[in-house]
Amino acid sequence: MFQQDLQPVGDSLALSALCAALPLLTLFVLLGGLRLQAWLAGLISLGVALVIGVALFGMPVGQAALAAFDGAAFGFFPILWIVINAIWVYNLTVASGHFDVLRRSFEKVSPDQRIQAIIIAFCFGALLEALAGFGTPVAITVVMLMALGFRPIKAAAVALIANTAPVAFGALATPIVTLASVTSAVSDDPRLTVDGLGGMVGRQTPILAVIVPLILVLVVDGRRGLKATWLPALVCGGAFAVAQFVAANYISVPLADIVAALVGAAAVVLLLRVWTPADVLTAEQAAAEDDEIEDARATSTRRGPNGLSTTVTASTGRGAPAGGGATSGPGGTSPGSRAGEAPRDSGADVAKAYAPYLVIIAIFSIVSIPAVVDALAKEPFTYSFAWPGLDITNPAGDPVATLFKLNWLPAAGTLMILAGVITAAILKVSPGEAARTYVKTYVELRSAIVTVMAVLGLAYVMNLSGQTTSLGAWLAGAGGAFVLLSPILGWIGVAVTGSDTSANALFGALQVQTAREAGLDPLLMAAANTSGGVLGKMVSPQNLAIAAAAVGMAGREGDIFRKVIGWSLGLLLLVCVIVGLQSTPVLGWMVPTS
Repeated sequence: MFQQDLQPVGDSLALSALCAALPLLTLFVLLGGLRLQAWLAGLISLGVALVIGVALFGMPVGQAALAAFDGAAFGFFPILWIVINAIWVYNLTVASGHFDVLRRSFEKVSPDQRIQAIIIAFCFGALLEALAGFGTPVAITVVMLMALGFRPIKAAAVALIANTAPVAFGALATPIVTLASVTSAVSDDPRLTVDGLGGMVGRQTPILAVIVPLILVLVVDGRRGLKATWLPALVCGGAFAVAQFVAANYISVPLADIVAALVGAAAVVLLLRVWTPADVLTAEQAAAEDDEIEDARATSTRRGPNGLSTTVTASTGRGAPAGGGATSGPGGTSPGSRAGEAPRDSGADVAKAYAPYLVIIAIFSIVSIPAVVDALAKEPFTYSFAWPGLDITNPAGDPVATLFKLNWLPAAGTLMILAGVITAAILKVSPGEAARTYVKTYVELRSAIVTVMAVLGLAYVMNLSGQTTSLGAWLAGAGGAFVLLSPILGWIGVAVTGSDTSANALFGALQVQTAREAGLDPLLMAAANTSGGVLGKMVSPQNLAIAAAAVGMAGREGDIFRKVIGWSLGLLLLVCVIVGLQSTPVLGWMVPTS
């Protein structure tokens, strides 16, 4: 039996909290300061957490190791199990050529780059976030935007800013699932479940969803773009927000982003049937205007007797995705097209391109039926057991939950495998090619796999050894002011780790314990960690690196960072205000009491 101690270091809460913060400080410094690779930084920080837990907090070596294994296991199942299999489905569409068909179908909706940013970066990006997350939407949508004529930095900035409001419910609500796991282990509040936490987050992030499309058109075309296309931006954001709120609170938390993305996209498409902007910003027009701006900047920076400019521009390429994206349909040139002509996709090819996403929606809709949920929640489909060897009580002497849920069949990742098999059949991908693609997916994600498992192991060691408890008790000294710090803590976590899931694993229990000590609502504080965290996504080193690599600007992440940091901090301030008001009678009615 191991009993957690609130202040084991010198009988001082402040000193104990400082020691407890060392694993997190190590992670922040290695990632943000020394720019070490994420997987290596995660492993080193896990090692620091183990040393602190054993040497200073008195956790037995065996139990500390078991806690790390428990966290790592949870990191793989269900978290990585979802991500790996979701990206496999996407890779199948690339292997068959149908991803290019999908891109071209989006282009036909509107030639206006401002509207393309809304549909592709926001709506389709949200769908990708819902299914995979972990940087996938940025990597995919930025290439699509480049293929449609967006300049590199602009494409990267648009993709990163769009990847905000959907993040909390990404990868079939993996951040919420993780948050429920770590918070329910330190609190008996019945609201700290996937449904309860998802519902609360669904009362915060939809406000961001209304604003983000407006920001996108402003980034693409400045004030002129906002003036010309505020209507589709507002229609899309409003429809997305309402759908996300309704789905998160009354339908299904894992399906929240899927529903919202489809509703938002449908709203824009329907609007475009009866409305078009007075002036259309085509790729050619945008490129010409960008050239004028670049020429003006180059002229103003010329130095030396030879008159040569010392300015180095990022790129002048138009429409070519990094690495040279494909331009043909499945099996090469699309049916009905000739060499040198733009591919013409048949209705069947377009239907097949959308089929994987429809299959996923259908499968998850079926397993969300209450009767099916109840059937799959029982053995032999679901097993729940206490993690062997972990026998822990909190400082008050109450047992700490160490339950591990192995829902192997109804798990989102398993359902994604089923969707992948059906997708392969529809797209006529051979079993051998599908298997090779699956192996390739694991190889591509190998560093991400190590990173996520290490960070979750770190979180579990900190939570079970009592390090998180000490930090929470110390932060509770901020009293009611902590309500304004809560979203910032989530922002820091995501900005450093690049993952709302990891930030929830690191700080979820801390938020709840601090709320309890400070007399704040634990549900509100836990949700604030997630909602504030989504805004750190666009400035995280991992996401910046993904965006820079995708647009062929590896090593120039700083240029992209400067384009998005202002929006990130501005929206974070908005979330702080929202959470602050939700802790008062002004917006307190938005917080469920049961």
